[in-house]
Amino acid sequence: MERNLDTVVYVAGHNGMVGQAIVSHLTALGYSNIITRTHAELDLRNQAAVNDFFSAHEIEQVYLAAAKVGGIHANNTYPAEFIYQNLMIEANVIHAAHQHGVQKLLFLGSSCIYPKLAQQPMAETALLSGLLEATNEPYAIAKIAGIKLSESYNRQYARSYRSVMPTNLYGPGDNFHPENSHVVPALIRRFHQAKIQNDPQVVVWGSGTPLREFLHVADMASASVHIMELAEETWQQHVQPMCSHINVGYGQDVTIRELSQLIASTVGYQGRISFDSSKPDGTPRKLLDSSLLHSLGWRPSFNLEQGLADAYQWYKNNHDGVREA
Repeated sequence: MERNLDTVVYVAGHNGMVGQAIVSHLTALGYSNIITRTHAELDLRNQAAVNDFFSAHEIEQVYLAAAKVGGIHANNTYPAEFIYQNLMIEANVIHAAHQHGVQKLLFLGSSCIYPKLAQQPMAETALLSGLLEATNEPYAIAKIAGIKLSESYNRQYARSYRSVMPTNLYGPGDNFHPENSHVVPALIRRFHQAKIQNDPQVVVWGSGTPLREFLHVADMASASVHIMELAEETWQQHVQPMCSHINVGYGQDVTIRELSQLIASTVGYQGRISFDSSKPDGTPRKLLDSSLLHSLGWRPSFNLEQGLADAYQWYKNNHDGVREA
């Protein structure tokens, strides 16, 4: 492992769930030169502004966690924004990092890069082997482009730009918006409100049969730093120049029905759970093959029950109107 605690590290997207977790993990390890900027301070879609920012700082490492993200509803409703904004963010940051001599960068992608009907569990080699899930294709295309941008700078300029593909993430700092959130925060919010209001029933979108894998964001942060700190020779031994991304998963999946029941139990909701099959299910199954990462010495620390309890406690502590006596 390569670790210099005086390294100047820029975490792009530090206000997002993953960015917050990466900053917290780096700080806990003792990194003392962490640079962050809010969206108001630096619009990563603005190429000139990004270039000026890199010119003004002697950045040595970049964690590219900034992105426009959302669930099925948001991806379906705003496909142009999802592909445009994510392409601009990653192109500007990766190119500016190269232009200003940054040797190490970590690009955070998404498991949605894999084909809708990819063989399960999905290995890194499944990339570009079939059609994507239609509901989030624009976002997936942008993330695939980020992988290939990183690989292209590695191939042409001998950079060490690495990419990680997380499974579905949840935990402190998540987005609990009633329409644009992912499944775990959406269900935590819905079951909590139903408990407070004594609602007899909670209706969950879809059939409840799709299988999903979930990883606590603190585990994602530790995996990200683990991969960034791998020695170059170790990295080169385990990846290929045009297949260099690494999956980051928990290693086990559950049905949406099982997840709903577990969240209801975590929240303390005792009403009925039903499923609206007229709503889209998305991909039938999304389980990552994380054996490559495991061979590099990393394992998750949160199981799903522990992680959901942690996420629910954070929600109660940080959202007005949901705190219980």
